[in-house]
Amino acid sequence: MRGDLDWGSIPGLVRAAVRQYGDHEAVVDGRTRISYAELGERVERAAAATIAAGVEAGDRVAIWAPNTLDWIVAALGAVSAGGVLVPLNTRFKGTEAAYVLERTRARLLFVTGTFLGTSYVASLRRADAELPHLREVVVLSDTAPEGYRTWRDFLAGGETVSREAVRRRADSLRPDDPSDITFTSGTTGHPKGAVISHAQTLRVYGVWSELAGLTEGDRYLIINPFFHTFGYKAGIIACLMRGATMVPQPVFNVDTALANIAAERISVLPGPPTLHQSILDHPARAQHDLSALRLVVTGAAVVPLELVERLRSELKIATVLTAYGLTEASGTVTMCRQGDPAEVIASTSGRAIPDTEVRVLSAGPGEPGEVLVRGYNVMRGYFEDPDETDRAIDADGWLHTGDVGVMDADGNLRITDRIKDMFIVGGFNAYPAEIEQALRHHPDVTDAAVIGIPDPRLGEVGKAYVIRRPGSTLSADDLIAWSRREMANYKVPRDVTFLTELPRNASGKVMKAELRGAARTPPA
Repeated sequence: MRGDLDWGSIPGLVRAAVRQYGDHEAVVDGRTRISYAELGERVERAAAATIAAGVEAGDRVAIWAPNTLDWIVAALGAVSAGGVLVPLNTRFKGTEAAYVLERTRARLLFVTGTFLGTSYVASLRRADAELPHLREVVVLSDTAPEGYRTWRDFLAGGETVSREAVRRRADSLRPDDPSDITFTSGTTGHPKGAVISHAQTLRVYGVWSELAGLTEGDRYLIINPFFHTFGYKAGIIACLMRGATMVPQPVFNVDTALANIAAERISVLPGPPTLHQSILDHPARAQHDLSALRLVVTGAAVVPLELVERLRSELKIATVLTAYGLTEASGTVTMCRQGDPAEVIASTSGRAIPDTEVRVLSAGPGEPGEVLVRGYNVMRGYFEDPDETDRAIDADGWLHTGDVGVMDADGNLRITDRIKDMFIVGGFNAYPAEIEQALRHHPDVTDAAVIGIPDPRLGEVGKAYVIRRPGSTLSADDLIAWSRREMANYKVPRDVTFLTELPRNASGKVMKAELRGAARTPPA
């Protein structure tokens, strides 16, 4: 199946899903249950309202909210109106969100009301950022502060836009038009937006759905955040393709997940290894009926063989697959295949998805080297950043991932290290350069280096080595508390060590291998 040819664009996919699965249950969000036909109506209303708000084809539309039905409708509505979706991480602070909004010159922002005790509107206001291109902010709630619109009022504004006008706008989209810009940080510490087209999204997740074995009637608990490619595309887009039911969960809580799996007869549960480990180890697991689970797709970290075996033996899950991807390659590079032995699934991330290439720049077979990717899944580039794009994608079209891997004789890839020093906190990518840059803004910090260290619950967490200003009495607790106010929680270092100087090589680069060695060595 070539999804980019079958559907042409994401709004084309939405209309096809309505035609094919109209009376099937599409989304379950708390007490709200809607069919694919009802979802199609809601998306069309949201698209009309987006057009009425003045969004033109190609304008950027941002969304800063947790996994909910409203996120699905607002995002698909914006894209159906020709907008280019810019998902914002729900863990962002106001300044972090404002950077992305300014960088993309976003025209419209959908934002949640209070979430986990935080007012996102207040957080954005506190950032005191100049956002001259942001014409409207819509609060996905029944109430909104002065100067903002409620979701209900926003939708009402689209009543003057005809169905024909919505259809014309959607039909004007071409497969190669950008569908979304997802921001990811790199070694510079400045977030960069990977531009992905409608055709890339549809083709990659048509393949993902096929390899994973997602089928009509599956019930999919989407805990992976929608602001992440895995949640939005391997979740929403894949379900639209196969007529699966989406059950969004805004926050990972193991008790809620177990209750959802049992009550909604969940059959598909992708997510990082920590998610599945916490379910297996929950003391009340036996009190929940998990028998409908049949498919798990995981990755983002080393997957213990024991985890794969326990999922199969204890939960009787027929298909457990691992995969590897990155935002710059539309989120999917390699996948295991159904029928692969447990050892391959646990020790590798599988083989290149069809019609793409993966190679390892190494000294010889079985030796580690940088992973390179080439194919239709590679981004069109970083948004309005040709220099960074040229650094990432060479003249022959190879994307240099910055990840180190080993490839076996069958083409199975095993990721062994990260050139970019990235580490993964509970499934979220944390980039040392970005964290270091933030730490240097503290008035008592002159320099900082951050590494990832093992954590039994989150997989990895940040450890900061910090140089204080002379005479400063800054403590580790003080700096951690400051960090919690200034950056997303997963970026906050959990441990701080103060040094008089950072170890550097002859060229002045911090020797992080030495810091990692020190972190592994217990104090005398």
